[in-house]
Amino acid sequence: MKTLKQLLAEKKDHPLVVVSPKDTVFHALNVMARHEVGAVMVLDGEQLVGIFSERDYARKVILQGKSSKETLVQEIMSDKVAYVTPSHSIDQCMALMTEKRFRHLPVLDGETVVGIVSIGDLVKETISAQRFIIQELERYIAG
Repeated sequence: MKTLKQLLAEKKDHPLVVVSPKDTVFHALNVMARHEVGAVMVLDGEQLVGIFSERDYARKVILQGKSSKETLVQEIMSDKVAYVTPSHSIDQCMALMTEKRFRHLPVLDGETVVGIVSIGDLVKETISAQRFIIQELERYIAG
């Protein structure tokens, strides 16, 4: 199975989607909509300081009656961010996401943010790998 480095190389045409902690939630939601993503990394300069997701918006803005145009990302982002490195396997990432119950995982190489993977990215890759194995087994059985 592929490492995250290989998976991210295939996603190289997709730019990193980030916002600042000082951005409004409304701005972050517009960025997410424009890029069709469910979460964005929050960077203060080059440093990862949090992640903001649709779940954060639903639970910390809508349900608390806050205004997305007045609330700053830093007020509601998840600031205890688990992350992985490019050398992690797809299986390791899926296990971490399952254990911690989240759907997006930043990828850092040292202190540098190099990407983000979603549970959808990982499931898609797992299915692709299983299809390949099935095809190889069918060829082997067919002789």
